[in-house]
Amino acid sequence: MRTTQIFFASTLYGAATLAAALDSGSFAPADRRLLLVTNNAANPETTPALDALPGFERLRGRFDGVLSWNETISPFHPAGWLPRPDDVPMWERYLRALWGLGDDRLELVVESIQVNPSLALAQLFPDARLDVYADGLMSYGPTRNKIDPLVGERVRRLLHLDLVPGLRPLLLEEFGAEPRLVPTEAFTKVVGELAQDAGELTGPADTDADTDGEADAEPPALLLGQYLAALEIISAEEEEDLHLRMVRGAVALGHRRLVFKPHPTAPAAWSRALEREAEKLGAELTVLDRPVLAEVLYRELKPALVVGCFSTALLTASTFYGIPVAKLGTEPLLDRLAPYHNSNRVPLTIVDALLPDLEESTTGTPGSPVAPGSPVVADEELSGLVRTVGFAMQPQIRPDLREAAVSYLTAHLSARTWRYFKRRRLTVLGLPGGIPVPRNAAVRRVARRVRRLKRVTLG
Repeated sequence: MRTTQIFFASTLYGAATLAAALDSGSFAPADRRLLLVTNNAANPETTPALDALPGFERLRGRFDGVLSWNETISPFHPAGWLPRPDDVPMWERYLRALWGLGDDRLELVVESIQVNPSLALAQLFPDARLDVYADGLMSYGPTRNKIDPLVGERVRRLLHLDLVPGLRPLLLEEFGAEPRLVPTEAFTKVVGELAQDAGELTGPADTDADTDGEADAEPPALLLGQYLAALEIISAEEEEDLHLRMVRGAVALGHRRLVFKPHPTAPAAWSRALEREAEKLGAELTVLDRPVLAEVLYRELKPALVVGCFSTALLTASTFYGIPVAKLGTEPLLDRLAPYHNSNRVPLTIVDALLPDLEESTTGTPGSPVAPGSPVVADEELSGLVRTVGFAMQPQIRPDLREAAVSYLTAHLSARTWRYFKRRRLTVLGLPGGIPVPRNAAVRRVARRVRRLKRVTLG
């Protein structure tokens, strides 16, 4: 029987991860390999899909064909469409005919299986083997939703980049999915291929090299935008102010050449405000208006510093390319991120715990590179912290983590680690650090009733 592997991707970063996994022999041979592209943007009609982005042609040759999920399920939106259970057999027959699959044995490789569109695809092919590849730092957090065992128990492996060496992902661990590293050297090699189509990245900032000599040889500081306002984590005004603080912090460290990589959907007015702020401070800021991976910029620009909030790209800069990095604005977000089980909590926790703060680093000598500050937690403590936060986020999905959470909180809950927890959450879960329940039997009954109600609400 013929075997067909279908690889599902929504971003160029994801497609590059798949290419690296293929290059490193992470998948068994197959008769055919198809790339299924999905565009999950709010308005996919006005946003280019990944197969239309610069550099994609460098990846295309690894697949025998490229398919569009958006075209397949049109007019439905990929993020919102899920087949009705009774319609699954009909849809499977339709897709097998449309994609020329016949009676092939199928292997699916998907991202973010706990939500659509990956969940929809997994349900449409109920006999297919499943592998999941990780979406950056979120792989270190718990599965965000309960997954039907008919889907979850089919997942064999979780393929992920080694963003935090030594840290084991929690994602899909409840189903026994085997974590499998995608080699760093394979990923950076793919980035090198993408860089060949990057073109000129910083525009006018490079044209002065002939006149200023060594001054313009200075590598820039790279500022990363995430558009957190779109996720309703902070307001648009607060995010614009966060970017302005990035400019001020980088200039305070002596950087006079800045590059800002905005989120593709961020307002253009933000970029103009940053340019004015840099000019006022005597620095030059270039806004990168081309859709290019941050990792391509690391290779081509060789920045002296990378600044961001809690982007996965901060860890690829530090771990894969050895570039100094600094966070900004993470501590207030830890308090404001809601609900507690928001899937951004573990990425935010990791960045806050491991990376130096930009504004705390600006006390150094002007012109000197940012020096790594003291992490909030030690490397050997990070695993315990992440597993404890993971339990507090999803106690019903990962009850097996309770013992580790009790142990960590008993030994490490202090003024410096309280930022990662909420007293109310610890109380509801009966963990160290929560408010003790009174001994009076009647009061305990009321407290238990309240905890049950809160579990329903929080769970």
